[in-house]
Amino acid sequence: MRVIQWATGGVGRAAIETLLLHPDLELVGCWVHSADKHGRDVGELLGRGPLGVRATSSKEEVLAMDADCVLYAPLVPDRDDVAALLRSGKNVVTPVGWFYPSERDGAPLAAACEDGGTTLHGTGINPGGITELHPLMFSALSSAVTFVRGEEFSDIRTYDAPDVVRHIMMFGGLPEEAMGGPMLKLLSGGFRQSVRMCLDALGFSADAELRTSQEVAVATAPIDSPIGTIEPGRVAGQRFVWEAVVGDRVVVRVAVNWLMGEEHLDPPWSFGPEGERFEVEVQGDPPAYVMIKGWQPDSVAAGLVRNPGVVATAAHCVNSIPYVVAAPPGIRTYLDLPLVAGRAHPDLA
Repeated sequence: MRVIQWATGGVGRAAIETLLLHPDLELVGCWVHSADKHGRDVGELLGRGPLGVRATSSKEEVLAMDADCVLYAPLVPDRDDVAALLRSGKNVVTPVGWFYPSERDGAPLAAACEDGGTTLHGTGINPGGITELHPLMFSALSSAVTFVRGEEFSDIRTYDAPDVVRHIMMFGGLPEEAMGGPMLKLLSGGFRQSVRMCLDALGFSADAELRTSQEVAVATAPIDSPIGTIEPGRVAGQRFVWEAVVGDRVVVRVAVNWLMGEEHLDPPWSFGPEGERFEVEVQGDPPAYVMIKGWQPDSVAAGLVRNPGVVATAAHCVNSIPYVVAAPPGIRTYLDLPLVAGRAHPDLA
């Protein structure tokens, strides 16, 4: 299957590396945002040998390419771009949205899918896995489910996107700047879909109330970080929570906990003895509690070179492509696709 990579940020670069190892996929094109990358070999952009695929900053050139799928991974999605790709006859897999859109929100892209005979699938790990796929998967081992949860605990210093961390997430800013910043709204677009998918798939009341919250922790002493020193009184930790409540009972909880390390924080948040991790919980008969390790780097320095969570996000997208290409046209979620699996290492295939 012929694949185009859209954007070469952290996820995009990891996706290309994963694509090159997948026996059923071939990289045939790459869209880049900056003009200085236009025309360069994609292998050069990745710091490796030439791949024989030239990057382009021309959207029209991408739309005219012959390809089965586009892995769409910009920092901020553009619905018009996605619609154009779908209408051009290319399926789209993306980690930046449309995990479980409402009928109203999804209608324009559903129409584009119908026009192009194509499929759109949103995936990743958070949202896109931990927050909906894994709670639902483990719920299959329980009866009479009363609660599911997907939650991240990460050191945000390992995220190699300094402008995003500083100016969008508002780390290092004043608490009121973070609380009034864009991050909660940006995150809610995906995580509320995660909550809705769990509610619908598990059969919880359609009258469930959705609640969101944001908390911050500030530095009590200077904290060294890749975005510069976090001064006392400035934001050094954030927690975002999305919950669905039936009556007075929380039935679905999705949360992210991002800290600039575990020292000098007020409140004194920490990762606890388990350290950085992802957690999945199901309360039912019997209950399930799952801790996932391996998606966070061993150190801040290692994460700035290669962050396993970013790689996992990219891999989930790449491994979905054959299933999305084979699916009927439309917006397809985890509830519509068969089990998505990875592929063996080429040396063992």
